[in-house]
Amino acid sequence: MMKCPMCKKELKTTRVRCDGCAIVMEGMFSLPRLARLSTEHQQLAESFLISGGNFKELAVLLDNSYPTLRKRIDDLITELQTLRTQDKKQADEILAGIEAGHIKPEEGIRQIKEMNGEL
Repeated sequence: MMKCPMCKKELKTTRVRCDGCAIVMEGMFSLPRLARLSTEHQQLAESFLISGGNFKELAVLLDNSYPTLRKRIDDLITELQTLRTQDKKQADEILAGIEAGHIKPEEGIRQIKEMNGEL
C-alpha cells in the first residue's frame, strides 16, 4: 500500500522489522524508485520484464493495441523520470544539510543509498 486509504497522500515507512532476528528499526526510510511507482506502473513494469521487453508479446499479454501500450510505457517512463528528479533534489538537500552541519555525514549517506535502493 503506497497511499493512505483515507486522504490518498503518500505513506512513509517509519518502522521495519527483520523476520530472521526480530530486530526492529524505527526512523524515516525511503523506498527504491520502482517500489514508489503507482500500482499500475509497477504491474506494467513487471509485465514488460516478463515479456523480455518484447512489445508484441506485451501487447498480447495485456490485450492492448500498440498505440495504447506505447502510451502506457511513455507514462511509466514519465513517472520514473519524475521520481528520479525528486530523488536528485532530495539528495542535493541532504548534501547541503551535511555541508551545513545539520545532518551527520553517515546519516546523509545512508539516506541517499536507501533512496537509490542500495541498502
